[in-house]
Amino acid sequence: MKQIIIGLGSCGIASGGLKVKQTLQDLADKAGMGITVTETGCMGMCYTEPMVEIKDETGKRTIYGGVDESVAHEIFNSHVLKDIPVTSAIAIDSDGAGNEKDFLSNQVRLVMERCGNIDPESIDDALSMDAYDGLKKVLGSMSPTEVIDEILASGIKGRGGAGFPTGLKWRFAANNSDTQKYIICNADEGDPGAFMDRSILESDPHSVIEGMIIGGFAIGATKGYIYARAEYPIAIRRLKIAINAALERGFLGKNILDSGFDFELIIKEGAGAFVCGEETALIESIEGNRGMPRIRPPFPAARGLFGKPSNINNVETLANIGRIIRKGATDFAAYGTDESNGTKVFALAGKVKKGGLVEIPIGMSIREVVYDIGGGTSSGKAFKAVQMGGPSGGCIPAALIDTTIDYKPLAETGAIMGSGGMVVMDEDNCMVEIARYFLQFTQSESCGKCVFCKIGTKRMLEILERITQGQGVEGDVEKLESLSHQIKTNALCGLGQTAPNPVLTTIRYYRDEYDAHIRDKKCPAGGCKALIHFNISPEKCIGCTLCAKKCPTSAISGEVKKAHIINQDKCTKCGICRSVCKFDAVVVQ
Repeated sequence: MKQIIIGLGSCGIASGGLKVKQTLQDLADKAGMGITVTETGCMGMCYTEPMVEIKDETGKRTIYGGVDESVAHEIFNSHVLKDIPVTSAIAIDSDGAGNEKDFLSNQVRLVMERCGNIDPESIDDALSMDAYDGLKKVLGSMSPTEVIDEILASGIKGRGGAGFPTGLKWRFAANNSDTQKYIICNADEGDPGAFMDRSILESDPHSVIEGMIIGGFAIGATKGYIYARAEYPIAIRRLKIAINAALERGFLGKNILDSGFDFELIIKEGAGAFVCGEETALIESIEGNRGMPRIRPPFPAARGLFGKPSNINNVETLANIGRIIRKGATDFAAYGTDESNGTKVFALAGKVKKGGLVEIPIGMSIREVVYDIGGGTSSGKAFKAVQMGGPSGGCIPAALIDTTIDYKPLAETGAIMGSGGMVVMDEDNCMVEIARYFLQFTQSESCGKCVFCKIGTKRMLEILERITQGQGVEGDVEKLESLSHQIKTNALCGLGQTAPNPVLTTIRYYRDEYDAHIRDKKCPAGGCKALIHFNISPEKCIGCTLCAKKCPTSAISGEVKKAHIINQDKCTKCGICRSVCKFDAVVVQ
């Protein structure tokens, strides 16, 4: 009998997936043929959610994209009941055909191999795709030293942004003789435009749990914490379900798989402070204190949670561990570059046609990700830049679009790999405003512990705000550079030290835009409201009245089939008129 599977990650739910599921459930119940309706997580194609999969008796899969209630009826009546696929709506099928085949064909799925292929609330589904096989191997035939050696041999580096070798990090903690140790999963994903951790936890929570148990065994920890932000309710709910299921099956708790190894796993919900992504601030938060970074050394491997040796890895790093052990270090090392092995998951967002979650072998170029996978800019306008590494990263310009996605090449541009945010921008983005936006974020999220971050970013933000409002003066750019270097050199934690990166990279690559704002009081990209105004071209306007109807302040007037005008005193520069005009008659000056 056919099986109907609905994608219900956050993206699927936000796009109306619950209504689609209810529609298909009602149709299946009415048909009375024993058709099952289940759910899965996100397979990365967020741009075409809600997604519906039809799996037939032979196991053939047909995945549909952009399904609403009407299309759901069509799929059920045609494909489910008559075995006639609705070809116009097929995203991809088992034969590799479909409208979205290029999105997946250019990726390599290691971390995400089960995402979108299992019910995240079913441990049996996870087990059918080799979940916990790595743990069975570890507890059945490996010593802690052998586990660490295998992780070192794989070459995996921390996927949280720093790129420190994971096996070496584990070895530091393992070498500590203390009898009480902790392993911590950092799921405090706070970067604007980033949703990698959330999607993995929602779609395959068992991969992270397995990685933590293996890590605990390797370093000698009997207790683990998953620090997840409370804004991820679906991820947390599915984690709780997965933990309970793992306990029932003997993968967690006392004497796991009769090995004599005990491991307890606790979820700690964070309150959403960006600084708690820094590992020592995260530790403070778990302990019940205000999330503020500690001075290092000592490092967590020596004195971490509750004063005990601790190891902290992010979600993606831990999700790789079970597969590395199961398949072997050589398999993982076969992907990537000579300096960086494996794959990297990115949240592809911003002005890109096919936004979503992508997993690529390290070494692919930015161009390949943006165009071959993402389909180019969503506006159809020229690609201008990509922000990588979130607020701690930098803007990489179109001239460097062929930069290899690897730790060292990205660092040479002034950006960083980061945890995996990749925000695409087109020619309408003002790079001075982009710098102001990211600095506003980091300044508001500063914990306030060190003066260089607390006060330095505030002064930088004030300068950027003046520039974007047309009040910049000569010497402002030099002040920004001077403050940036002082903050990078003297801030207490990594978040403070990297806060100036968006400013420094935009100055480096787009100095002409800063000069235009300061000297000419103009915003070349038309993005700073204080420096622009909207007008309607009488040559292009046909008087369709659409802009006047959509204007929220009734600032546009004119007769039908005659050119309209904008009252500048009423105009709030919201840009709605420009976005709805089909004739490019609204211009920014």
